[in-house]
Amino acid sequence: MAFLSIVLPSYNEEQNIAHTARVLSGLLVQEQIEYELIFVSDGSRDGTYQEILKAAQQDPHIKGAEFSRNFGKEASIFAGLQLATGNAVIVMDCDLQHPPQVIPQMWKLWNEGYEVVEGIKLSRGREGLLHKCFAGAFYRIMSGLIKMDMNASSDYKLLDRKVVDVLLGLPEKNTFFRALTFWAGFKTVNVEYEVQERMYGESKWSFFSLMRYAITNATSFSTLPLQLVTVLGLVSILFSMGLAVQTLVKYLTGTAVEGFTTVILLILIIGGFIMLSLGVIGHYIARIYEEVKGRPRYIISRVTDNVQGNVTGGWKR
Repeated sequence: MAFLSIVLPSYNEEQNIAHTARVLSGLLVQEQIEYELIFVSDGSRDGTYQEILKAAQQDPHIKGAEFSRNFGKEASIFAGLQLATGNAVIVMDCDLQHPPQVIPQMWKLWNEGYEVVEGIKLSRGREGLLHKCFAGAFYRIMSGLIKMDMNASSDYKLLDRKVVDVLLGLPEKNTFFRALTFWAGFKTVNVEYEVQERMYGESKWSFFSLMRYAITNATSFSTLPLQLVTVLGLVSILFSMGLAVQTLVKYLTGTAVEGFTTVILLILIIGGFIMLSLGVIGHYIARIYEEVKGRPRYIISRVTDNVQGNVTGGWKR
């Protein structure tokens, strides 16, 4: 019989664990779907892992793991994929902003032969104006960088076992799960959903953490920012040539302006381009440095008793 795994990255979500486990278990039992729920505590500072342990003791379908520190959502997702044993795996948020009611539809489409079922947001729910503008700009930029339409995309998706195995086999450490499923291909279908309000707690994403997340993912999945360095160089050269011609004409006609205004402007503009270019190159060198070191994506410090075997890509005691 087909078996479904649901991966739930969790960071400081102690208020949501019991509720999420209860809602998902009730739905899957009602739909007669064999399942396991895998909670991954991403170095939470509250009682998230203790709540996972309680839930696992009450329900053998629930598994859990805790990182030795905060490694980020991407690492949590891949740790969950590594622990999953199902024929299909769903990744969704622990706070149930990804509506569980969509799961039966995803499961049905998988049974019809689809290997990737992408959750597509109809709306972004209740968010601040700045957050919405930044998120919209991020997805437009990412769509251009990876040449795929990622508008309204999310981490809420179902993957066939063969797709999970492909993703786990990738050697890179800096991953962007949302884009990798587009890159991997396979037979894909979209499912639309409305983002739900959180039952408990607040979002852990701030504007600056989203900005850092965007920069990391953009540079880990595309080399276009490096190509922009060349564009900046060409713009700088063209601007300098235009200014040089203007200065020469003014000099020959006897109307040249005295002083260092032109020189200062040139130094500031070219210097700004150089520093920006060095920053982009430095960021890519940092990514290369992280990959070359070969450290694991995450370190698992504790797991629930019903987790068997070793976790490749990370360590557990």
